[in-house]
Amino acid sequence: MGTMNTAVDDFLNTLRPRVAGELRSDLYTRTLYSTDASLYQVMPHGVLIPKNAEDMQAAIELAAAYKVPLLPRAGGSSLAGQTVNAALVMDTSRWMDQVLELNVEERWVRVQPGIVLDVLNGKLRPHGLQFGPDPASSNRACLGGIVSNNATGSHSILYGMAVDHVLEMKVLLDDGSIAHLRSLNEEELRQKLLGDTRESEIYRRVTALVSNEENRQIIRRGTPRHWRRCGGYNLARFIHDGSIDHYLPQDPRFNLVNLLAGAEGTLAAITELKLKLVERPRCTVLAIMEFPTLLAALEATPAILETGPTAVELIDDLSLRMAAENRDAARLVKSFLQGDPFCFLAVEYQGENEAALRARVQTLIERFHSLPVTPLFDPRLQANVWAVRKIGLGLLMSMRSDWKPIPFIEDTAVPPQYLAEYIPKIEAFCRELGTQMTYYAHASAGCLHIRPLINVKLRPEIDKMRAISLFVADLLGQYAGVLSSEHGDGRVRSWLAERFYGPELYALFKEVKAIFDPQNLFNPGNIVDGPPIDQHLRYGPTYQTISVQTMLHWPTGFAMEIEMCNGAGVCRKLTTGAMCPSFMATREEEHSTRGRANLLRAALSGRLPATELTSPRMYAAMDLCVACKACKSECPSSVDMARIKTEFLAQYYTHHPRRRRDYLFAYIDALSRLASGWRAPIANWMLSLGLVKIALDRWLGLSKARPLPHFSRHPFTVKRFKAMVQPKTIAPNTHVGTSAAGVQNAQSAPLLFVDTYNAYAYPHVAEAAVEVLEALGCTVEIAPVTDAGRPALSKGMINLARRRAQRVLDVLYPDAEAGRPILFLEPSDWSAVVDDYAALLPGDERLPTVTAACVTFEQFVAERLAQDAASPFDGEPQPALLHGHCHQKALLGTKPAVQALSAAGYQVQEIDSTCCGMAGAFGYESEHVAISLKMAEHGLLPAVRAASAATVIVAAGVSCRQQIWSATGRRALHPAEALAVKLRRSQNRRNENNGIVSDPVLV
Repeated sequence: MGTMNTAVDDFLNTLRPRVAGELRSDLYTRTLYSTDASLYQVMPHGVLIPKNAEDMQAAIELAAAYKVPLLPRAGGSSLAGQTVNAALVMDTSRWMDQVLELNVEERWVRVQPGIVLDVLNGKLRPHGLQFGPDPASSNRACLGGIVSNNATGSHSILYGMAVDHVLEMKVLLDDGSIAHLRSLNEEELRQKLLGDTRESEIYRRVTALVSNEENRQIIRRGTPRHWRRCGGYNLARFIHDGSIDHYLPQDPRFNLVNLLAGAEGTLAAITELKLKLVERPRCTVLAIMEFPTLLAALEATPAILETGPTAVELIDDLSLRMAAENRDAARLVKSFLQGDPFCFLAVEYQGENEAALRARVQTLIERFHSLPVTPLFDPRLQANVWAVRKIGLGLLMSMRSDWKPIPFIEDTAVPPQYLAEYIPKIEAFCRELGTQMTYYAHASAGCLHIRPLINVKLRPEIDKMRAISLFVADLLGQYAGVLSSEHGDGRVRSWLAERFYGPELYALFKEVKAIFDPQNLFNPGNIVDGPPIDQHLRYGPTYQTISVQTMLHWPTGFAMEIEMCNGAGVCRKLTTGAMCPSFMATREEEHSTRGRANLLRAALSGRLPATELTSPRMYAAMDLCVACKACKSECPSSVDMARIKTEFLAQYYTHHPRRRRDYLFAYIDALSRLASGWRAPIANWMLSLGLVKIALDRWLGLSKARPLPHFSRHPFTVKRFKAMVQPKTIAPNTHVGTSAAGVQNAQSAPLLFVDTYNAYAYPHVAEAAVEVLEALGCTVEIAPVTDAGRPALSKGMINLARRRAQRVLDVLYPDAEAGRPILFLEPSDWSAVVDDYAALLPGDERLPTVTAACVTFEQFVAERLAQDAASPFDGEPQPALLHGHCHQKALLGTKPAVQALSAAGYQVQEIDSTCCGMAGAFGYESEHVAISLKMAEHGLLPAVRAASAATVIVAAGVSCRQQIWSATGRRALHPAEALAVKLRRSQNRRNENNGIVSDPVLV
């Protein structure tokens, strides 16, 4: 062990000056790269983040000299464990992620291995093209990993496997030399064989291996009959005599790409890929077929395939039950299911036009006339189905229990006609062991991802995992099945390779490995010579966590909340959604939700020293989390890193002195009360002084480049509100909401919670809200409290936040108990009450009543307008650009805001953006200004800059509006302001019709 450590140290020290990228060997980085989406955790020797292929080449040349293993890796989303190893990890996802060349006419693209599939498809979309295979992890999986796994996806019956779409590769061999792999005709192959390079040597030896007739017979006998295979080495791709089913037509020319695709990084390192592209489908329909039992769905699949679908996907009962407990997933499921089935199949057809597809669906309906079949032609509803399918795995893993659906036999596949026989036999075996199972995925290709519920912290459960694996491996042989059909062998299945493929074919696999990698340096222990299934488990019988005296309430424990992160890496997505803004901005694993969870779990479980749980280094890892709560909804496992960060800060500051500015923000409500009103001109003048700005920067760490909000001379207090509304009477033509019986309903007297900033800095927002509510016939009252505790929570000052929460409940409970709706202008204060108070005041019996009464301003207005036929709004449509607040999107969604604005006459376009980056105090803090603006550039600021002058920018969050103003100079309106503008214009129009001179409308 000591000799190896010395060799690694010498290797890293020699390599470091030779690379343009980053070479890291610190404990935190190694811990971050020790896991993926699998069961396993293996500490790497170091991590290279290469800038280019030359960096990788230098690493391989030196690794050969020092005999240090290497692991090429991209997104680390592997379910089988092939992206963790005791090696130098080479992460291509940071910088080697470019499109190098696109040929639209010939339909091919050259890319680097670190490009994410959805990013590539986004670049191809304008040309009507896409990469065919579509793994469920496409929003974070990179092409290098997809090809190295020979992955596929929901449309495998249309597009086959990844290898079917790889035209050429550039790879680095075991000595660091470059090889350009492609199809070779006889003369080109002859020239390769005559060379004196390492590449030529490999060509000679592989050609000899696959040309030998005895070997070819072994390959024919040992290769699984089912075409959907990615396990072992792809020697079958060198046989084109019809004895082996390749499904799609094959190029018979010699091509080493056939071996490297699916090799899981065990033979060489990919630096470039040339990929074949396909046309995007012109028109699709999804037919949702609901079944009372799983067996009924499996029995129907062969007949469904006779109708020519392009995909048939299954979602089972456990997945549906888990979806019902996830807000986003439940909403999606309700949009396309008619009843309450045990499971459903989503059957897709593609065609030239809708008329042709209707005929296809009608054929399906007639064939299965006794089953509910719902055709979905609306692309938005189809997207809902695919979204449920994609997040299905994460939903299954979101069970807050040590028993989870574990991936170890989930990648098996059999010809679809055998599914109804194959699955019940596994069920029966697992039932004897007392183990429940769940299923999802690709019924069309006979790949049903089977996941037994296993507690990998218990030795007997781990033994069950091994027993089930052996049983399934043997059972597959009876049904022409495959052990790995899209996720690869990795650590979880390589140990079974010799048993499954037989000793003769396995010996050929070992020979392939020896030809390419005689020193066993490329990702050792995968495909051949795999360690036992229970070696290097992330959890296991000896796993335990230290006890932490938490300050928030964690129903299943703080450790389990962190353990909810299963490593799937959805937080690494770059294209859509709000999660994870810090990763999108930095592209650093450390600043993803997964990275933070891995580091915290490592400190809790002893993989990092326990003292690291509250160390400055851990603080640095948590620091860029802006507590946006996007992970609470967008992470399929609902990891709530925002709340975890609050707990972390509370723990951290029990060992370290607080920053002075924390007190400023935590007590901003009291300070705002003091600085507003008659003192406002003095306070604002002082804040504008250059010396004061410099002092705030140096003493508090508040950036002098960021203008702080000004305090209002006329704050929105209860006293001012009463003075404002008391003289008013209901004017003619003002709409008054009534029930069907003509009696003012209970919702006509809402209580408005005006937060600190809208009370003392932006009172016009609260005034606009009152104006709109009164126009809707409401008698408004104002809550005599402005601080919900959000600032204190954001700084981890939990005791202060708890006191604020108790005060809020004292004030709001009588109104909530009386049935009065409580309206919030600021989404982060609303989320504090409805979401965070449960962790602050878990035993307070008033809390359910209060949270049930709390709604956002937009939610109330949308419901109000939907209930009443009459509307105070009329006039010309106007474009509006809506940026949803992160907490709003995470807990409620932006639909109410869109509905309210649309009802007022706005043509609403939502910005697909992550967090605005201001995030309360975050964007004002000197060290965070640059990253704050970088977050905002991911969707928000470009959209605002591109908006026409006539477009109204709308954002409910005060931080969002501040960021937009600071970065673009455009003033964003709170939805209440936007509605008030429309209301005033409507009133002016009515006044003009009545001959009354109106005041100008100010925006």
